[in-house]
Amino acid sequence: MLEVNNITKRFPGVIALENVCLSIEAGKVTALIGENGAGKSTLMKILSGVYQDFEGEICFKGAPAKFSGPKDAQQKGIAIIHQELNLIPYLTITENIFLGREMLTQFGTIDKTRMRKKTQELLDRLKLKVKPETQVVKLKVGQQQIVEIAKSLLTDAELIIMDEPTSAITGSEVDLLFDIIDNLRADGKAIIYVSHKLDELFRIADNYVVLRDGKSIESGSMAGITQDQLIAKMVGRKIEIMRKGTGEAKCEKLLEVRNLTLKHPIRPKEDLLRNISFEICKGEIVGIFGLMGAGRTELLETFFGLHAGGISGHILMEGTELKCASPSEAIAAGLALVPEDRKKDGLVLGLDVKTNISLTTLADLEKLGTLSDAKEAALADKYISELKIKTSSQKQKASNLSGGNQQKIVLAKWLATKPKLLLLDEPTRGIDINAKNEIYKLIIKLAEEGLGIVVVSSELPEILAVSDRVLVMAEGALTAGFSIAEATEDSILRAAIPQSNFEKQA
Repeated sequence: MLEVNNITKRFPGVIALENVCLSIEAGKVTALIGENGAGKSTLMKILSGVYQDFEGEICFKGAPAKFSGPKDAQQKGIAIIHQELNLIPYLTITENIFLGREMLTQFGTIDKTRMRKKTQELLDRLKLKVKPETQVVKLKVGQQQIVEIAKSLLTDAELIIMDEPTSAITGSEVDLLFDIIDNLRADGKAIIYVSHKLDELFRIADNYVVLRDGKSIESGSMAGITQDQLIAKMVGRKIEIMRKGTGEAKCEKLLEVRNLTLKHPIRPKEDLLRNISFEICKGEIVGIFGLMGAGRTELLETFFGLHAGGISGHILMEGTELKCASPSEAIAAGLALVPEDRKKDGLVLGLDVKTNISLTTLADLEKLGTLSDAKEAALADKYISELKIKTSSQKQKASNLSGGNQQKIVLAKWLATKPKLLLLDEPTRGIDINAKNEIYKLIIKLAEEGLGIVVVSSELPEILAVSDRVLVMAEGALTAGFSIAEATEDSILRAAIPQSNFEKQA
C-alpha cells in the first residue's frame, strides 16, 4: 500500500528524520514505535500532507506520491486520526463529519437529509449508538474517537494513521476500537498505529517499525518478539522500570481532606465529588486511580482553587484551613498542579523553553521592576540540567519538543514555585517508556526531599510503580484505600468499577 524511501526532514539546527524507510501492507496493522523525539510525529505529518518540504520518496499504491496539503492526502486516500481530536465541540456529529466536504442539492444548498443518512450509515457500521444530530461536546472521549474514524471512512481512506488512539479512553472503549480496527483490516485497509502502550500492540498489530533518533532501526512481524526486545530496539539499551521501595515512614501530616463535596456546576442536584476524606503526609506519594468520569481531575482542581463556589467540607494544609478562591491563592499556599492536557493547559506552545519555565515565578525574577533576563536564563539552565530536558537551546519553541520534554518543562515551571504539595494529573500520558521512567525517578526523588505528591493515573502499573498508598475513586466518591503492600491490580479495578456496573457484570 505504501513505501517510504530515504525520507529526510530538516528543521533549523535539527535533522528530525534521516533516510527513513518503511513499508506498509494492505489489510495489516503496522505499529510505529519509538521514544518521544524519535521522529514519529514528523513522519506522520509528511505522510498526511502537513509537511511538503522533505527529501526522499513516497510511493502510494505503487505510484510516486506528493501531497500539496492534508486535504490532498485525504482525497488520495490517506487519513490521520490525531492524538488531540480535531472536532468542533458545538457542531453535531453530521456537521463534523462533513465539515469542508458538505453534500449539496441540485440548487446548491446543503443537503442535510443525505448527510444525515450517510452519517447514520457510518455510525451503524462503527456500532456507535447515538443520533447524527448529537453535539460532539455531549459525547464521551471514546465516542469522539469513533467520530474521528467515521470522518476517515467518509473519504474512503485506504491508509488510516492512528496516533495514540487509546490515550484518553477506557478499557471497554479500547475493546470497541479494536473491534473496529479488526473490521477495517478485514476490508483491506492499511493501518499505521502509533502508541506507547506496548501491551496494546501485541493485541492489535501484525507488524512493527522502530524509529530511533530520527532513523528507521528495524521492522518485522510482531509474532515471536517480546516486549523487552521491542523496548531495547526503541532505546538502544535495556530499561529497568523504576519502582518505589515500600519502607514505612513516620507520618507528618501535610494535607487533610474532610467530607469534601463539590456540586455539579450545571445540575445542582448532583455532586461531582461526594464526602471525600483522606490525608497526605510530607514525603508521601498517594496514587489516585479511577475510570473516566470518576472525579479524579475535579478533585485536584478543587484543591487548586478552580471550583471555589461549589465546595463544602474542609481542606487543611499543615493544620490550617485552606480556602483557595483561585489558583494564585493555591500557589501562594504551596500547591502546584501539573494538568492532564499539557498542550492545552500546561504550556504556551508558541513561547520558548525559558519563558515557559519562568511563567510561574515572574515576581521573583524582577530586578528594579523589570524582568531580569540573566535570572530567567539561570532558572531555565537549572531545570534544563536537573530534569535533563532535551532542547537545542533555551530559545527553542515548546511546540517543537517531544511530548516527554514538554512534560518536563511543565514540571520545571511548577517546581520553580518550590511547592509543598505537587498534584500530578496523568503525568506520563502520551510519552515513551524511557521518558516515563525518568519522570518516575523524579517523582520519587522529590518525595524523598519531603514533597507531598498526588499522582492521578489511568495506568495501573504506573500507580503501583510510584505510590506509597493507593486511593480508588468511582462516580465522585472514594471507594477504597490500599497500602502499596496490599494493593493489587485486581483489587484496585474492582473498587474502581461503579457498583451498579459491577453487579451487572457479576
